[in-house]
Amino acid sequence: MSDRSALDGMLDAIYARVGEVAPQPRLSATRRALELLGDPHRAYPIVHLTGTNGKTSTSRIIESILRAQNLRTGLFTSPDLGRLNQRIVVDGEPIDDDTLLRSWADVEPYLRMVDAELEASGELPLTFFEALTVLAYATFADAPIDVGVIEVGMGGEWDSTNVADGQVAVFTPIDLDHQDRLGRTIDAIARTKAGIIKPGRSVVSALQTPEALAEIERAAELSEAQVSVEGRDFRVLARTPAVGGQLVDVQGRAGRYDGLFVPLLGAHQAQNTAVAIAAVETFVGDGTLAIDRAVLDEGLALATSPGRLQVVGTGPTVVVDAAHNPHGAAALAAGLTESFRFSRLVAVVAVLSDKDAAGIIRATADVVDEYVVTTAPSARAIDADALATIVVDVVGADRVVVEPDLERALEAARDTAADAPAGDEGAAGGVVAFGSITLVARVIEIARANGWSGS
Repeated sequence: MSDRSALDGMLDAIYARVGEVAPQPRLSATRRALELLGDPHRAYPIVHLTGTNGKTSTSRIIESILRAQNLRTGLFTSPDLGRLNQRIVVDGEPIDDDTLLRSWADVEPYLRMVDAELEASGELPLTFFEALTVLAYATFADAPIDVGVIEVGMGGEWDSTNVADGQVAVFTPIDLDHQDRLGRTIDAIARTKAGIIKPGRSVVSALQTPEALAEIERAAELSEAQVSVEGRDFRVLARTPAVGGQLVDVQGRAGRYDGLFVPLLGAHQAQNTAVAIAAVETFVGDGTLAIDRAVLDEGLALATSPGRLQVVGTGPTVVVDAAHNPHGAAALAAGLTESFRFSRLVAVVAVLSDKDAAGIIRATADVVDEYVVTTAPSARAIDADALATIVVDVVGADRVVVEPDLERALEAARDTAADAPAGDEGAAGGVVAFGSITLVARVIEIARANGWSGS
């Protein structure tokens, strides 16, 4: 059992570093820390993922399929939903507090050495995400793992995870996000993300806009990397909503897989599944070996995607989704329409200041009946009144309620949904919380603390 004070001290130390909202466009600092540790990131092959939406879900599906093949896996994702351990997963389980503390004790002296070197040269010390990347790579080497599935923190080219040499570079759909850091256009953002492609390796990409795909293929050509693209080399053939998920037919690079049960909701999760299958086929057999059906069924059965169309309560139904940009919000709207039959849908929404709040609301306006505008638990959150002005501009004042306190906002939304009259086929009212990952994390905590059924 880990010492609580030691754990708190460790968390205070890593969170005291410059946060993820201000990443440093450099690899040298992370590379130097790993060099001092003996280059643990070179101890295992890596599947490296970037994109704008779907990265975490696709990463988790890839990891689950690889684990079903009796490979010991490491999974590194961002962000967490309230607990740092959730970002560093070994064999399907977040590392426990004892492992976290042991790994930190191993790497922290080397982090301090690099901090001193950086400060002596006039640079900022290692950031939170740089330190976390070092911690994850070292933890995976100590486990040890057979393969790492690594999600970038932001962008790709200068993201600290990119010190590793990924055998397969995976691209989920690319859209506008983090424009102040990555570029103002889709092609500029894609160019930055394409920096994860390594010489002579393989690339697997979801369906992209023409400008994004052009950047990926250009980078692959320069690196002499083989590219497989959704719609050309693999695809979703058919999908049917089912209880608790969906049935999906996929044409992979090496095989056809009909009637796959995917325990995740939404058309975007079928796409993520196809990309994940192609990525595993590429990693295991360079696209020439089909995945054993029993292995694939097991891997998909174990796949989860917390915070993505996740039901955290019933009576009324409460759904959370990490959609925090217009592309993600559009996928959320489609998933809600397909998977639920609410007579009235009330949204609890909070958005961070660097996001396209108006675009997020426009993408959901056709499926949400009422917005309860609140504040996300983040220093970067848009003030509830300021956000309400944006929402009113999109949907009108009659569909907007302002409640800055999140718990009261949830209570108001649940009361409204519970009072909604039954609609077609006996459908009742429901609640969806979205707009910020920090909001989703807090709603999940509140649902568990209050014992909402289904949480």
